[in-house]
Amino acid sequence: MSFRPSRRQLEYVVALGEHRHFGRAAARCHVSQPTLSVQIALLEKQLGAPLFDRGAHGATPTPLGREIAQRAKSILAALDDIVALASQDSDHLGALMRIGTVPSFGPYFLPSLLRLAHRKYPALKLYIREDRPIDIERAVAEGALDCGIGPKPHADGMTFRLVGVERLQIGVPAEHELALRDNVRLADLSGEKFLSLGAGHRLAENLAALARLTGAEVVSDFEGTSLDAIRQMVSVGLGCSIFPELYARSEFRADDDVALKSVEGWSGAREVGLYWRESSGRVRHFEKLAEEAQIAAASLGLA
Repeated sequence: MSFRPSRRQLEYVVALGEHRHFGRAAARCHVSQPTLSVQIALLEKQLGAPLFDRGAHGATPTPLGREIAQRAKSILAALDDIVALASQDSDHLGALMRIGTVPSFGPYFLPSLLRLAHRKYPALKLYIREDRPIDIERAVAEGALDCGIGPKPHADGMTFRLVGVERLQIGVPAEHELALRDNVRLADLSGEKFLSLGAGHRLAENLAALARLTGAEVVSDFEGTSLDAIRQMVSVGLGCSIFPELYARSEFRADDDVALKSVEGWSGAREVGLYWRESSGRVRHFEKLAEEAQIAAASLGLA
């Protein structure tokens, strides 16, 4: 093969694919707009195919351009892994770590982990991004994030280190007949209306599985954007839902109009841990962070 795109060309393709505007893509890459434009055009000539459709309002990736931009992200991440592998030192965690977490877990777990990590690795700077699990996994796979922390990922090519198991409970309106029972059985939930987070959230999958097991109905015309929104809907009697242990400890109060119940015959738990790309050059860093995360999980009472 006589031609290979340069790293810089791949960076230009990724930037233009994300910003869809030559000026903004050039600013991100710290080059002039003509330089980026010329390099994109040169790459298209070398590949023998257009990667972007130009228009008055910017540049739109062609189907081939989208595919190449996606692969370019993985290639650039792999190059970064090579550098990280050469400079890796298990006695510290590097200068910066970009961590993705889900809003149903991270805000209630990370303060404990970050206190431990800062005490042991004071020079480490952390960038935290909250998002849906599906989006975090994609960002980790593409190298936009170094690792994720939360429910076990579905994506291939990930290494997962379990740090704890978080209990899940069902929340019912305080005036619901189930709120007065000491024990709630699977059969008791038959025909109940379940309120769910939107697609891409692991808790939505947990709730759907419980609905199938019990014969409950997941309300199709409502998708919560947060557990707080779900809790408010439950409190006014619009349905039931499930809530993870750390969230419940932090956000529920004795005078809330929601009663939390365990369900007999349902495991009611989710595995949580740290995960990263199998090809990452910072494996020892992540292993060390996972050890700290296990200590934090134990301090919070996660099994």
